[in-house]
Amino acid sequence: MSPPMNDHIAKQFDADLENIRNRVLQMGGVVEQLIVMAMDGLSSGDMLVIDEAIATDERVNRHEVELDEACNQVIARRQPTASDLRLVMTVVKIITDLERIGDEAKKVAKMAKQIHGSDFHSAPAIEFRHVSGMVVSMLRQALDAFARLDVVAAGQVVRADQEVDVEFKSAMRQLITYMMEDPRTISHSLDMVFIAKAIERIGDHSKNIAEYVIYMVKGRDVRHIGLAEIEREIAS
Repeated sequence: MSPPMNDHIAKQFDADLENIRNRVLQMGGVVEQLIVMAMDGLSSGDMLVIDEAIATDERVNRHEVELDEACNQVIARRQPTASDLRLVMTVVKIITDLERIGDEAKKVAKMAKQIHGSDFHSAPAIEFRHVSGMVVSMLRQALDAFARLDVVAAGQVVRADQEVDVEFKSAMRQLITYMMEDPRTISHSLDMVFIAKAIERIGDHSKNIAEYVIYMVKGRDVRHIGLAEIEREIAS
């Protein structure tokens, strides 16, 4: 005997939501690859890697458009309520931040192409591998928190963003010192400022994703309440 129609509809709705969740994680994987390629290209000057990173941003954009449409279809056809609606709205916000992370990584790749294509190679010796590894880890943990609805892990991402901010400020101090001591480094130092800011913004967007996870699970918007209050919300 066939299951009742309403049961069939409910199962299809659950399948639609699960499909969307999986596609968000796939998009996140592509974005993570893009960050890694951009930073590898910056370190190595490998133009093939840099060009692949730039091209990969188009894949990220396609994911965003397709997922946005899938969310619109779910809202229009299923009219989700309560926690299901929170999930869909969270996905809409997450894919926007993932697309923006892709944009920031693409900026790094384009700047790497400019730097390594230049004849002037006395660029300031600023090391970005550590902080870029931090933001990649933040993104991965934020997406894992989304997959497992883990607010504790999400809170750790929010906390990690403060460490990224410290690294960013340290890089800014180094670059200002370079520019003051040797005006010939100003042009390339400004390129490095641009890259450092892009990495810092990737951390910000990863933190946003973690905060959306807390909203999805707890039902409270925690974007502007500070780390201490977020940790109290998680513990409650």
